[in-house]
Formats: sequence, structure tokens, C-alpha cells
Amino acid sequence: MTITTRVVNTGQMRPHAPGGLLFVALGLILVAAGYIWRGRVLRPLSAKRAQAAGARDRSRNLLRSADMAIAEARRRAAHDEPAIVTVGDVTRVARRHYGYLVVEREEAAAALRRRYEASDCWADCVTDAFN
Repeated sequence: MTITTRVVNTGQMRPHAPGGLLFVALGLILVAAGYIWRGRVLRPLSAKRAQAAGARDRSRNLLRSADMAIAEARRRAAHDEPAIVTVGDVTRVARRHYGYLVVEREEAAAALRRRYEASDCWADCVTDAFN
């Protein structure tokens, strides 16, 4: 049993249609432009926006440091005793994990208070952030 196929020339399909080539060329141009300008969209264009982005990142990183300090204190605590989380723990985590050289006590205390209330630490944690 042999299967034969016939090619019928209808004249409707061309292997190199100009629309397809234009589409491929446009795609290559976009890929090249993205490769050249990669990362520039993420950088703010003005100094004010850069400072605002830096402040947001610092605030977010301090909140994460407070979360990590609370989790570490809960791991260290024994079964029936409360976890002791200090502002010093938050500053230590922020310095070690995020590389901050200076962390103000007020900033760390504010971050610890926010996370202390958000993670329901009233039941099993003790902190000095409210002094």
C-alpha cells in the first residue's frame, strides 16, 4: 500500500510573504531594544521618585526584619514561655540580612509594633517596642 500526495499550485500561499517578514523583523527589533534598555524602566527618572522608592524599600525591609525577628524569637522560646522580641533584635536582623549600617531605634520600634499587632503576638510574645 502506497500513499501518494499531490501538491496543487493555487498561487495563494507564498513562502516569504511581506507581512510575515515585517512581523518577524518588528519582533527582532523589539527584542534588541529590550536587550539594550533592560532595567532602565525600573529606575526612577527623578531624584524625588528615587528617594521615595528608597524609603519604601527601607520601610518594607524593616517590616521583614521585624517578621524575621519575631519568627526567630518564637523558635528560641520554650514550649510554655513567651517569645521575647526586642528592638535590638530587629536592628540586628536589618543590619545582618539587609546590610543597613545605621538603623534608628524609632524606625525599628515602629516596624516591630506594626508586625507585633499584625501577627497576634499579644498571646505569646513580649516586646520592648512600646516603651
